[in-house]
Amino acid sequence: MPSARRPFIPILAIVLVLALGALAWWKFGSKSQQAAPAATAVASLGDIEITVSALGKIGPKTYVDVGAQLSGQLEKLHVDVGDRVEQDTLLAEIDPRIYESQVEGNRARVDSLKAQLSERQATLELARATHTRNQSVAERGLIAREVLDTSAAQLKQAEAQIVSLRAQLKEAQSTLDGNIANLGYSRIYAPIAGTVVSLTALEGQTLNANQTAPTILRIADLDTMTVTAQVAEADIVRIQTGMSAWFTTLGQPDRRWQGEVRQIQPTPDIVNEVVLYKVLIDVDNSDGALLPDMTAQVFFTVSEARGVVTVPIAAVFSPPQSRGQSFVRVPGPEGTPPRPVQTGLRDREKVEIVSGLAEGDTVLLPPTNAPAAAGGSMRPPMGMMGPGPRR
Repeated sequence: MPSARRPFIPILAIVLVLALGALAWWKFGSKSQQAAPAATAVASLGDIEITVSALGKIGPKTYVDVGAQLSGQLEKLHVDVGDRVEQDTLLAEIDPRIYESQVEGNRARVDSLKAQLSERQATLELARATHTRNQSVAERGLIAREVLDTSAAQLKQAEAQIVSLRAQLKEAQSTLDGNIANLGYSRIYAPIAGTVVSLTALEGQTLNANQTAPTILRIADLDTMTVTAQVAEADIVRIQTGMSAWFTTLGQPDRRWQGEVRQIQPTPDIVNEVVLYKVLIDVDNSDGALLPDMTAQVFFTVSEARGVVTVPIAAVFSPPQSRGQSFVRVPGPEGTPPRPVQTGLRDREKVEIVSGLAEGDTVLLPPTNAPAAAGGSMRPPMGMMGPGPRR
């Protein structure tokens, strides 16, 4: 009999150890979990901004492609990329010898016609005097009628020659003026003040301006830049001319540049079946921090609230039976009863409290691993959630 009872003793010991372990876990583990304080947040003043985001390219608002109006060899370039130039600064020179010879030939032609005109004017005066004298003699019947008719014809011929020479002289002078202008085009001056941002021709290169004006360089005013943002068709209806906007660049992600929408171009670009509209934003660049072709992350401010009471968005809930009424839980002597609040703008992190809370009030946050509260939802009511910055 004693040997039959031996297996029962180890089993009883194991059961006893397990029971003691369960008792210890219930006493110490569950109490430690119950004693863990609930997460809270403090209502504070802050800013909320509802934006539409887009990517854009930065470029100068004003620029001029300076070209050559003449064909010929580019004899001299007086500027380089990055040079700052004032209006009417000499930029380049084209070999002028052909155009100088044309001007010299035209001047000789004009001088010749002027000499011929002087000669014909003398002939006209003689013809006019001869005809006047013949008229006086013919009235007294001292010369034949044929002599009078001949002098009259010679007078008309001299007058016609004068008219013809004056027309030729006018044509020659016009040709001379045109060639003088062409000769002036061999020296190329800056049409605006700005910075040389590109050179497309080199010294010694032959330029052909017979069909299209070849571009030599580009001058841009970098003091005012324009951001060309590409906005998706789903968001373009929310963008308006004059709307405030800001952007950052890859090189300075912590700096905000402020501007406003100058133009919304109606013709879209279609990229991989995605419709994108160009929106232009002007921004001051007097410090020269922005350069052409930089990439910008643009945010259009649809609505904003500055210096308002805010709480984390997780602290606001709206039970299904509340008909859109929002609530928060405020710890107090009576526990954490729901308190109704009126909400305003909200982004992805916080919500504006219009009424129901004051700055400094404490609100209860739900546990991070807890399901939605019974009979309610932590999701904000429809119509109150605005799109936050899409970064």
